[in-house]
Amino acid sequence: MKDKNVAGVLALFLGWVGIHRFYLGQVGRGVLYAVFCWFPLTWIIAFIDAIVLFSMDPDVFDAKYNKQAWKERQYQPDFERRRPSDFDRQPQQRQSSPPPPPQQRKAPADRPNPHKTAGLEKFKDYDYYGAIEDFKKSLDIAPQDIATHFNISCAYALVEDKDKAFWHLDKAVSLGFRDFQKVNEHHALAYLRIQKEFESFEANGFRLGTVPTSKTDEKDLLASQPELLDRLKKLSEMREHGLLTQQEYDDQRQRLMGS
Repeated sequence: MKDKNVAGVLALFLGWVGIHRFYLGQVGRGVLYAVFCWFPLTWIIAFIDAIVLFSMDPDVFDAKYNKQAWKERQYQPDFERRRPSDFDRQPQQRQSSPPPPPQQRKAPADRPNPHKTAGLEKFKDYDYYGAIEDFKKSLDIAPQDIATHFNISCAYALVEDKDKAFWHLDKAVSLGFRDFQKVNEHHALAYLRIQKEFESFEANGFRLGTVPTSKTDEKDLLASQPELLDRLKKLSEMREHGLLTQQEYDDQRQRLMGS
């Protein structure tokens, strides 16, 4: 496992021949340094490399140069704890517990989502692509589930698909996610935090772009662009006929309203 301080020291004292680049696994760059080692500019560049390495955030360094080790120390992304069901209790407890009144019984939408559970298990096993597929199926069942949007954002970040990671994180925030400290500290989202778009994303309240803020804004926008209303109607019809999932519908609608 590479150490950023070791890399910085190598850059400071032996950077002019590219030793720090060989240490970081960047053989091609190391060869370039070695070829041009007699030029004063190479010494200056190596000194700048040393400063950058010493000042680099450890998470950013690991995400760039220790990817496997960085992924292995990821935490469980789900921020919700599953409530124990009746079947998690001991048999004698199940028998002695009276049935809940009709108004307190679980609605079908509140039942455990098997795809969400499967996605979390695959995430823990570092099968991020498999987790993404299960989280997608979970969102088909519960498209407004905040935890699933946050979890799939983590998975997309780990496979370096920044566009989808930002989209699902934006969706989680729009649905009520407010643990912004988690966004700034969670290891699984380190890849997003080093993207140039993250600063504006954070400044915008962890939201993407600009969307209508009220029903009045949407009405004004539709009144000024009649063709937009036709496109939204077609999207709605495609969703009703099963040609689009709720997630795909929300995605396309947000793009239209933000364009």
